[in-house]
Amino acid sequence: MRVLIVDDEMLARAVVREYLGAHADIDIVGECANGFEAVKAIIELAPDLVLLDIQMPRLDGFEVAELAGNQTRYIFATAFDQYAIKAFEFHALDYLLKPFSQQRLDQALAHARANIATGPGDAAIARLVRDAASRKLPLDRVLIREGAKVHVVACDRIDYIEAEDDYVRIHADGKAHLKSQRLADLEEQLDGARFLRIHRSCIVNIGRIDRIEQATRDSHVAILKDGSRLPVSRSGYQKVRAALL
Repeated sequence: MRVLIVDDEMLARAVVREYLGAHADIDIVGECANGFEAVKAIIELAPDLVLLDIQMPRLDGFEVAELAGNQTRYIFATAFDQYAIKAFEFHALDYLLKPFSQQRLDQALAHARANIATGPGDAAIARLVRDAASRKLPLDRVLIREGAKVHVVACDRIDYIEAEDDYVRIHADGKAHLKSQRLADLEEQLDGARFLRIHRSCIVNIGRIDRIEQATRDSHVAILKDGSRLPVSRSGYQKVRAALL
């Protein structure tokens, strides 16, 4: 079993490495000290299992799982208390409460072997991502993966978001980023006091709107401060008028 270790503490990685050394079937394919390194390593190394710390700077463990998705399986290590652990115990192969023992890691690995043998855990990982997102609403940043590269876009930098089938194109700071997510799902995660769905295919940052103009007898267009022109539906017009009053 090919395993990747992810923890921002060097001592913690050393302890896990020592514990894994007792298992002849374990091949440690790499170690990462932060979430950005972890996403890149998961994509490039395709490990069978990731021992993943939750509390890390810049990208936490749940954000790593969101970006890497169902390409691997996860055992999370965390200093969360027992109640928090129980809340998520069905969404990953296992959870380890720091500091954990050799015996406890052995149990988690046995569980991992049994589950990996049954096939990919797409549903469990999908639930994990949804739960991670719901705990952090509203979002203060959006994570976008392009290959092995990760973009972190602060929500207050976003101008508007367009739907493109099952993707969204996020416009921020004069750049556009494509993210694999439905517009309706992203809308639920954004701050409703700041972002408004003005059309079935468009969400706008209210603070970026310069004015609303009538385009035809029955339609309007939102003119943003950078000159962008966005369609406004009939229901969207009522909402944006109320928001701008």
